[in-house]
Amino acid sequence: MKFVNHLFVIFLFSLPALSHAQTVYAGESTVDKIKLSGLYLTVQGNGRQIEKDWEEQLKTYGRLSVSRGTYRVSNADISSVSPEPINLVSTVKSSKSAATIFTSFDLGSGNFVKPGDSGYNAAESLLKAFSVTTQHNQEIRLAEGSFDEAQKAHQKAVRTSEKLQRDLENNAKEKEKLLKRIDDNAKELEKLQQDIETNKTEQATALTELENQKNNVEAVKKKQP
Repeated sequence: MKFVNHLFVIFLFSLPALSHAQTVYAGESTVDKIKLSGLYLTVQGNGRQIEKDWEEQLKTYGRLSVSRGTYRVSNADISSVSPEPINLVSTVKSSKSAATIFTSFDLGSGNFVKPGDSGYNAAESLLKAFSVTTQHNQEIRLAEGSFDEAQKAHQKAVRTSEKLQRDLENNAKEKEKLLKRIDDNAKELEKLQQDIETNKTEQATALTELENQKNNVEAVKKKQP
C-alpha cells in the first residue's frame, strides 16, 4: 500500500494545476433567432465534462429543458440574482480543452440582467463560483484516475510477486524430486554393479560345476562293465 501512496503523492505534486482564474464578461448571443443579453464564462478543462457539470447546476434552479444544445429554466429560483422567478437561457460551446458558457437572466419581458443592475454582481459571482467548483472537480477526477492506475499497477506487481513465489516453491519441490531421483539412481547403479559381481561369481561356480560334471561323465564312460 505504501507503493500506491507514494505514486499518488508524486502525482499530486506533478499534476499541472488547473487555473482557477476566470473572466466573466457581459455580451450578447443569438439563441433560436432571438438576441439575448447575458454573461459569458470560459472555463479551461474537459469541455464535455464542464458542460455536464453546468447542466447539473442548472437543474438546481428549477425544471430544466434541453433542446438542440440550448438549456432553459423557465422559472429559475436564484434568489441572489432576483427574488422573482427568472427566465434563464444558456448555451455551451465545448471542446477538448475548454468550454464557453453563455447565460441570459431574463427578469421578465426582456429585462435582462446587465452590468450595473442589482443582480449583475450576483450572476457574475454565480458563474465564477461554478468555474472554481467544476475545475476543482476535474482535479479530483484526475487525481482519482491517477490513483486508480497506480493501484492497478501495484496490484499487478503483487500478483506477479505471488506468482514468482509459487514458481520458486514449485522449483524447490522439483529440485527435491530430482535430487531424490539422482540418489535413487546412484543406489540402483551400486546394486547393479554388485549384482554383476555376484553374477560373475555365479558364472564361475556354474562353469566349475559344469567341468566337474563333464569329467564325471567321461569317467563313467571309461569304466568297463
